Amino acid sequence: MSRILITGGAGFIGSHLCERLLRRGNQVFCIDDLNDSYSPDIKRKNLGRCMQNKNFMFYKEDILNKRKMEEIIKKEEIEKIVHLAARAGVRPSIKQPLLYSEVNVRGTLNLLEITKDSGVEHFIFGSSSSVYGINSRIPFSEDDRLDKPISPYAVSKIAGELFCFNYSHLYGIPITCLRFFTVYGPRQRPEMAIHKFTRLIDNGREIPMYGDGTTKRDYTYITDIIDGIISSLEKRFKFEIFNLGSSKPVELRYLISLIEKSLGKKADIKRLPERPGDVPITCADISKSRKILNYDPKVSIEEGIRRFTEWFRSGGEN
Repeated sequence: MSRILITGGAGFIGSHLCERLLRRGNQVFCIDDLNDSYSPDIKRKNLGRCMQNKNFMFYKEDILNKRKMEEIIKKEEIEKIVHLAARAGVRPSIKQPLLYSEVNVRGTLNLLEITKDSGVEHFIFGSSSSVYGINSRIPFSEDDRLDKPISPYAVSKIAGELFCFNYSHLYGIPITCLRFFTVYGPRQRPEMAIHKFTRLIDNGREIPMYGDGTTKRDYTYITDIIDGIISSLEKRFKFEIFNLGSSKPVELRYLISLIEKSLGKKADIKRLPERPGDVPITCADISKSRKILNYDPKVSIEEGIRRFTEWFRSGGEN
């Protein structure tokens, strides 16, 4: 089985991917700097199961340290890289654009440079639905223009994709870019809407609702996202981009009602103005992913929220 490096492997998506790959018998190498974008203790806990597996190796390192990345990739004879490490989130990027550019763009470029000069045979880049920005075409297609990003985070992901295309074109590196649409599930980052709303409603505290509650997001359950990543690992392309979403946008008001129902508690809603950086709707066209990756999201929002609140009420145990 392949020797696979996961950057950002202690995060929400990364830790689930590490677990799935270990179950498949892969040698998994995880790099994460355990930064304080949210609690490093949560990230360490995310890797609890992995740490018990003899086929898992963890490195606490920063992707900006190119020399160290080179050492690890060479020493461990890495065959495939899934690059998930990034500063995430739209609103924090508006406050810290330089940090987002440094980590998300230069960090990605570091890894591409190393890949170019090493034996790595396949590079997968974790991108985001944020790249679509203000897009009047619904659903969002991989062929849509990306000329109206509305956050530095989105710009950094577009830049990452462009560098991926450039390195694939110049050096023949097989590269796949995956655009994730609002991923949720157990271990979701604490500041993300579903996790935040669940915590606040359960504690009897008011939740912020920006706008009139009619905005829609293409919420995608974590197991469906992992299925898509695994499928992309099994297929090599010169360069391709795929949407990974549910293709079923959910209105904010309905989302809140599902969390209320699952918790058996009523939300105390504080209505606030819309925020800069937010888009009215996200919706993935997944026809290309269905056809080429055999991608088939299975978890409905109703089932996904039930599973998430069950995890939350269990104390957030892995």
